[in-house]
Amino acid sequence: MSKRQLKGVIVSDKMEKTVVVRVEKKKVHPKYKKIYKIHKKYKAHSEMKELKTGDRVVIEECQPISKEKKWKVISKIENKKIEPETELK
Repeated sequence: MSKRQLKGVIVSDKMEKTVVVRVEKKKVHPKYKKIYKIHKKYKAHSEMKELKTGDRVVIEECQPISKEKKWKVISKIENKKIEPETELK
């Protein structure tokens, strides 16, 4: 059985070897067909020291590490900066 993987943004990195990741999902209301967002926070185990607030990461379900930590950080998602195109006239 495969383990669940989620993508999210780090909200807090103040704990040692633990980060809080906010995962956002979009849902459609069954009656009104309106798209809305829901979010949930997960505490994830992280050995990486270079992670900081605002980084996008992938977390994976794992065996319980503590009472609230049941996820671990797999990798950091690199944000590609889009440079504006300059046209010569």
